[in-house]
Amino acid sequence: MENNIVWLNHKVTPNDRAKIKNQRPCLIWLTGLSGSGKSTIANGLESYLNQNGNHTILLDGDNVRFGLNKDLGFSAEDRSENIRRIGEVGKLFVESGLIAIASLISPFERDRTMVRDLFQKNEFLEVYISTPLQVCESRDPKGLYKKARIGEIPNFTGIGSPYEEPINPEIKIDTQSYNVVSCIKIIVNSLVDKKLISI
Repeated sequence: MENNIVWLNHKVTPNDRAKIKNQRPCLIWLTGLSGSGKSTIANGLESYLNQNGNHTILLDGDNVRFGLNKDLGFSAEDRSENIRRIGEVGKLFVESGLIAIASLISPFERDRTMVRDLFQKNEFLEVYISTPLQVCESRDPKGLYKKARIGEIPNFTGIGSPYEEPINPEIKIDTQSYNVVSCIKIIVNSLVDKKLISI
């Protein structure tokens, strides 16, 4: 089948799409343990950017599993495929000129590197929400750690399956030290420094 596929060169380029939105598109990838604060920060970040006049889309790990990735489980292979699909969708959004925000555990370094390699320089920002396991577990907003501890959720990241910390993220934030507003400000300041947005 691959021999019968031909790439279509678009008349409208990614730069054309970004120009009319007055921003530089990118994928902001929030990674960290369940309960670290990823979704809350991502939600607040998108709201801030929207109010700033930026064109955005939010890809939440749980939400995507209700649709695009509802056929995937939580084996290592399925987790990698989950990340691959979200990375490819994120690339399409970036090519459309949007600032895409992805919030998902994405526990394996090789998978995050695979996504990073899809993008040009300054199109991918890895934000490591580095909140320690014991803090995440004490929060347990979805009750998942409790279920994992009694064996109801096998291969749960941080309990039955490892989380590999990012080697060199663009941004690292421990939500023990910063509230949500401060976390958003840290990310926004990085976007401004990289000339991806103006405020």
